[in-house]
Amino acid sequence: MGIEIHGLNLLKFARSKQAFGRVATIGRQELFVPKDKLKHAFNLKKYTKYGVYCEELLIRHFAATVVESFDNSDFEHATHITDMNKPLAVQNRYDTVIDYGSLEHIYNIHQALKNVSELCSVDGQILHVLPANNFCGHGFWQFSPELFFTLYSEPNGYKETEVFLADLTNEQFWYQVREPRDGERASVTSSTPLFVLVRTRRTKVFSHENVQQSDYVFAWKRNQISSLNISKFKGLVKRTAFGPFARIANWKWKRNAPPTPTALSSENPHLIKIAVSSLV
Repeated sequence: MGIEIHGLNLLKFARSKQAFGRVATIGRQELFVPKDKLKHAFNLKKYTKYGVYCEELLIRHFAATVVESFDNSDFEHATHITDMNKPLAVQNRYDTVIDYGSLEHIYNIHQALKNVSELCSVDGQILHVLPANNFCGHGFWQFSPELFFTLYSEPNGYKETEVFLADLTNEQFWYQVREPRDGERASVTSSTPLFVLVRTRRTKVFSHENVQQSDYVFAWKRNQISSLNISKFKGLVKRTAFGPFARIANWKWKRNAPPTPTALSSENPHLIKIAVSSLV
């Protein structure tokens, strides 16, 4: 659990949206950003000592008024010792909730995500930096952008949801993920490890009860409409010579169709390559 360069840049991106105020971190977050990069990030003439953990950094540069941490163990001296697998007895809510490399280690992911939102105040923001591709063995889970678009939707009580993918071998660029629509999946393959970076804002009473993968929802709705008409024409197609020819033509088209690019690239229609410097 900790803040490296991509996590730091997500903090800066989020700070451009709103002050951090009261902050909760899931796990106590260590600082893993090298000294020279911290100096550059904040235009410091000389390096400022922030300590091992993130509290001083957040207070000095992100307008945090208090920083409290939640962890299952006191080995890093977290503020609150609690099991995120279970419902939290929330005493206070926070303007910013930061989950950097924590939720993938929690088995009951549904409850853990709900706890994150329970900790967040209305109009507060939630930040995630979590493993996406090529982290098999790191924790229990690897996360798809689809999860956050579907979970952090307006009907569920959230706004301003933005999702990025970051290549751990490239600090200069992120890929903003377009929200999946019209039954398409935002598929991404990569040869390098990827982080998924998320910012969303909780706007009202939230719900995690209606979370379904978007392409299936699209297919279900379309099938309900089309099934009324399919039966009318099914017999006609069978009685004509067009049926077999249509199947052959469809097979040839699929065989010769160019593959849809899914790599971590600007050629992927679901990704927009963005210079990190333009966001922070």
